[in-house]
Amino acid sequence: MGADANEDASRDEDSHEALYSRVLLKISGEALMGNLAYGIDPEMVDRVAGEIQSVHETGVEVCLVIGGGNIFRGMSAAAAGMERATGDYMGMLATVMNSLAMQSALEGRGIATRVLSALPIAAVCEPYIRRRAMRHMEKGRVVIFAAGTGNPFFTTDTAAALRASEMGCKALLKATKVDGVYDADPVKVPDAKRYERLSYMDVLRRDLKVMDASAISLARENDIPILVFSIHNNGAFAEVVRGDGRFTIITE
Repeated sequence: MGADANEDASRDEDSHEALYSRVLLKISGEALMGNLAYGIDPEMVDRVAGEIQSVHETGVEVCLVIGGGNIFRGMSAAAAGMERATGDYMGMLATVMNSLAMQSALEGRGIATRVLSALPIAAVCEPYIRRRAMRHMEKGRVVIFAAGTGNPFFTTDTAAALRASEMGCKALLKATKVDGVYDADPVKVPDAKRYERLSYMDVLRRDLKVMDASAISLARENDIPILVFSIHNNGAFAEVVRGDGRFTIITE
């Protein structure tokens, strides 16, 4: 009886262990707006920082890519007549602003954090150098990758897949407004079908709008599973890293 009890306790401990030793969290800029119509909501930023802290404290190495849509969208500007490349560069600067806000929130919680930008902005953050980023993570620091890939015409989703590949991440976690991937917008279509598991090719063939095609293809080439979950559910990030909670997993 005593041996069985010890075995059950061991299983319980194992169930709380992280499945992934190093992860990249992709957050949209819109997620940082909270209930605001525009910009950065400090309360929402701090709540996301708390989610990251709960995972970081388990020993999982965490890096982030944050979008810039809460401040500026290059494609929307291009549609309004601005040159696409110029709009994209402005969007990259917006991601730097979001990254600095998240760094401030994380360091306010006592977590050493570094922002590495694909565009050199030496006065406020470090330039992106792959080996330097790896070293920061090995030292237990949270690394935030800003300014996308540093090139116009590439989304922050593609930047997330690229950085996850370069860092050797075991998973790419995409935090969204909904708890997984659906075949239509569940906010607009109440009976939209939710998927528990998809292959990379399923996403590409069905043109599911979870991430752009280049990001999906890059994750597929490097065998990095993509886990899609809701950032609005408290504790969801930690749950997904353990393999619990509600999420959609995209793998081979």
